[in-house]
Amino acid sequence: MLLRKITLEEFGAYRGKQSLDLTPKKNKPIILIGGLNGCGKTTLLDAIQLVLYGARARCSGRGNKAYETYLRESINRQADPAQGSAITLEFTVTVDGQEHHYRVVRSWHSSGKTLKEFLNVYVDEQYGEKAKSGRKVTPVGKFSRLLSEGWADHVEDLLPLEIASLSFFDGEKIESLADPERAASVIQSAIHSLLGVSTVQQLRTDLAALQRRQKLSDEEQHLMDNIRAQESERDQVQQQLADARQEQAGRRTELDKAKRQLETLERAFEKAGGGLYERRLELEGEHKRVSEHLAELRNSLTQLAAGPLPLLMLSDQLKAVRKQAECEEAAAGASQILDVLNERDAWILEQLPEGARNDLLKTLESDRAKRAKTADLTVDLKLPHDALAQLQVLDEILVRDKERASELVSQATEVTNHRDQLERQLAGVPSQSKIEALQDARTEQLDVVAAATSSHERGEVQITELKRRREHVTGLLERAHNEFVRTKVKAAEVDRIIKYSERARQTLDRFSDALLKRHISRLEVAMLQSFKDLMRKQGLVHDLRIDTDKFTLTLSDADGESIDPGRLSAGERQLLAVSLLWGLMKVAGNRLPNVIDTPLGRLDSRHREHLVDRYFPNASDQVLLLSTDEEIDEYLLGRLKKSVAHTYTLVHDDTEFTTSVVEGYWWGSGAQHVA
Repeated sequence: MLLRKITLEEFGAYRGKQSLDLTPKKNKPIILIGGLNGCGKTTLLDAIQLVLYGARARCSGRGNKAYETYLRESINRQADPAQGSAITLEFTVTVDGQEHHYRVVRSWHSSGKTLKEFLNVYVDEQYGEKAKSGRKVTPVGKFSRLLSEGWADHVEDLLPLEIASLSFFDGEKIESLADPERAASVIQSAIHSLLGVSTVQQLRTDLAALQRRQKLSDEEQHLMDNIRAQESERDQVQQQLADARQEQAGRRTELDKAKRQLETLERAFEKAGGGLYERRLELEGEHKRVSEHLAELRNSLTQLAAGPLPLLMLSDQLKAVRKQAECEEAAAGASQILDVLNERDAWILEQLPEGARNDLLKTLESDRAKRAKTADLTVDLKLPHDALAQLQVLDEILVRDKERASELVSQATEVTNHRDQLERQLAGVPSQSKIEALQDARTEQLDVVAAATSSHERGEVQITELKRRREHVTGLLERAHNEFVRTKVKAAEVDRIIKYSERARQTLDRFSDALLKRHISRLEVAMLQSFKDLMRKQGLVHDLRIDTDKFTLTLSDADGESIDPGRLSAGERQLLAVSLLWGLMKVAGNRLPNVIDTPLGRLDSRHREHLVDRYFPNASDQVLLLSTDEEIDEYLLGRLKKSVAHTYTLVHDDTEFTTSVVEGYWWGSGAQHVA
């Protein structure tokens, strides 16, 4: 399938009639469409899906809106609603070697509360001889009423909606696929739809239907009525589940958006000093406690200083006083003993003979003189008799007080440093006026996130309940089918049909399993090779496996150890998602167009070069790139230019709020037309 041309008339921001030639050229599959944010790139992607699928289109701007509301709001605000909007898409499809040209026109207009929508399909139009001269001509249409009325079914044969979701995607879709759990559902859907596994399952379903399409007796008719009622209930549950999943996807988008906004506010709040502001009361209380403790320490030091502690500065004087006390104590002892010695010496001399007295007298007089000299002090402070004992006690007190004072000074220094640190932190606390707006915004956003989370959780509960109900209805339907089959085996012909159809169904089961394993094996190889082609770190991932039951991805390194996807950077996970899509297209034969909106959001320069050099030129036979000037800049355009067939720029008039299409890219041919 190749897209040839799209024309927008008063659609969204596109004023008037705007057309883009999307036809690729030989070895030039890329159509590059540039536009700044808000210029209408995503609107163009939505237009392609809307013209093909109508109410079933998964348009990014629709959200949970009703389809009629979405169409009303899609009419250009400056256009007349009565004239309305229109989208025309031309494309070709090759079937059995024969190329068929389609032109699909979807238009709608509003009159009061009434909105009317029209869908016209033209097939294999003839443009006549005038077309060869290059003049604009009106095609001789082959309007197909049958296709126009049954387009919803026919487009599923050309490009099923589930497959289109893999062919038309934007940067947010790629980021969502970077989640392994979400990637599993995409892999399962792609293998079943894109690679033909669902066709085998449909054959099996058709065989089951064949078993039921026999002549019915009254009993059988009753069973068949029961089956039809249960099938109707199953289809209803299936539709409710599909609607719930679509609504849940919208809730998930809103939740992710709310969380990203909260993260932005959290960073701004922290940058503005919000953390210190929230701890302000705690810091003030701590500062008060520390200041009181410091005052207690200083008071204790003051009390010590009021005692004998200052005498430590008079250590030399205290030594002199101690020496004087010793001298006075010795003098006092000598003075007391002199009188006793005089009496003793006189008595001793009387007891001795006259001749022996002279020598002893000299000795005794010398001893008394020496003791008298000790008793005679040059300086007599008349210290108390227990002065030495008091000085000894004073020394012990001074040693104790010195140790206590050192301990208090150390504690005071530590507490002072702590108080200074708290004062610096308090000095950095922003004022309430500076932080109040951010604090209020963050509180409001927390409420928004909580509400979005609650809504998302309720959606999950609803989906779980619908799945449970679907399983229950499916089980009842299976039992009803089995009961119906048992009633049909009464007839030999019916028995033969059932027997062979059942055998064929079993064969198809085995074939389906084998086909599934074969496709998964091919997809593993294609996806791993694509990932290695795009990755800057060539040795990071050595092997890739896909579980055949859960369709989950498992990455492993060169040692065979499993790699947690959380170890990969955001850019590497985005490349893994791109590799999944690329691998699917490779296995499917690159027969579908790829429309990629803002593809390079989280990638560094090297990974962007890899995508430009290796992926975009080879992603498919036709690649529509919707890019900003920062994604595909002048440098990357130079690398991509050899693969580009057409370039356009979406120019937005900020005064009129409208967008127009100009040929050429910012730095390419025709860029001079772009302001």
